[in-house]
Amino acid sequence: MTKLSDTQLVILSAAAQREDRNLLPLPGSLRGGAAAKVVGALLKRGLIAETATDCQTKADAALNRIWRNDEDGNAILLHITDAGLAAIGVEPESGDSAPTGADEAQSPEDPQDAPADADRAPKARTPREGTKQAKLIEMLRAEGGATIDEIVAETGWQAHTVRGAMSGALKKKLGLTITSEKIKGRGRVYVIADD
Repeated sequence: MTKLSDTQLVILSAAAQREDRNLLPLPGSLRGGAAAKVVGALLKRGLIAETATDCQTKADAALNRIWRNDEDGNAILLHITDAGLAAIGVEPESGDSAPTGADEAQSPEDPQDAPADADRAPKARTPREGTKQAKLIEMLRAEGGATIDEIVAETGWQAHTVRGAMSGALKKKLGLTITSEKIKGRGRVYVIADD
């Protein structure tokens, strides 16, 4: 298993939950040299990749949507790779986790803060067998459900990664309904509700 820092886990988990798999925006507290160091480490390990675009929009630290510009002024975006998805236990939905930039970058006439197409229907996704995500689903479907601590012990994830996987990958991406209940002596127990 790839050893990741908490910051790297947060960044990769957020990117995995975005439709375009874009790493940006980075967390608000991660700026300047710290951002460059974290991104550089992820690039070096092949967990993320730079994607050149045809867009001439300038990188702007305030918007935090474009990583940098190349020598021709084209915007460079950052995307999580299949290796990055595997490092956090998420099944890639296709073989192309780093889309080509021309398709993903917004054109100059499109504002950077334009909302994503909210009318798109979510894609039907199923987790691959034997992954941590599949184990998480199995634990939540088991009789009695699972606590965050039990999931952490089983997957090796941090507690915030478990919560992110439940809210992002399971609820948003897979459309599962997760309920929780506080049980005396056990704490908060999470269960996938059968619809």
